[in-house]
Amino acid sequence: MTTERDIIRIPDSRLAREVTELVRDTESELLFNHSSRVYLFGALAGERRGLGFDPELLYAGAMFHDMGLTRTHSSADERFEVDGANAARDFLRRHGIAQADIDTVWTAIALHTTPGIPKHMHPVVALMTAGVEMDVLGLSYDEYPDAQRDAVVQVFPRTPHFKEDIIQAFYDAIRHKPETTFGNVKADVLADKDPHFHRGNFCSVIRGSHWHG
Repeated sequence: MTTERDIIRIPDSRLAREVTELVRDTESELLFNHSSRVYLFGALAGERRGLGFDPELLYAGAMFHDMGLTRTHSSADERFEVDGANAARDFLRRHGIAQADIDTVWTAIALHTTPGIPKHMHPVVALMTAGVEMDVLGLSYDEYPDAQRDAVVQVFPRTPHFKEDIIQAFYDAIRHKPETTFGNVKADVLADKDPHFHRGNFCSVIRGSHWHG
């Protein structure tokens, strides 16, 4: 029988413990719990897909991926993803992590809101985005058994209105630098040339996901 202990396996290394302490002290409970769920859903996806990955690196990426939404790490003119990636890079450098591993974590964080690319990259990059897409958008929801979903949310709860709360957190962090939200140029080309084109909407996808709240 699969137990909660089998599902909730946060890395217990010194590095991981220091990541946990730093992020818990910096982020809101909303973002801390979300980031923890991102790690667990990403790790569970990796196990299901038979991917080899370093749990420490995936954990560092997941926990830092939204640090750019905090006042401490929000810059005046960088994308919030880059702010979070830079915060992770600086932390890992102080802990003597190899540059190649730092680059992997940096890339995972920088690309986590860029669908269609991470899944083709290093497992840590692919799985972090998979965890984000599961927790925020409910993608691959049915691939996670009820016991897994319930165990993750039991330990790291979602707020009653998580969807609106996370949208608000994004807005609060980026409203002062709207130029950093420039995104997929292909959508702009279609919008310019095709009168029938309907641009996808991130907020609508969140609100329409399987998750409640």
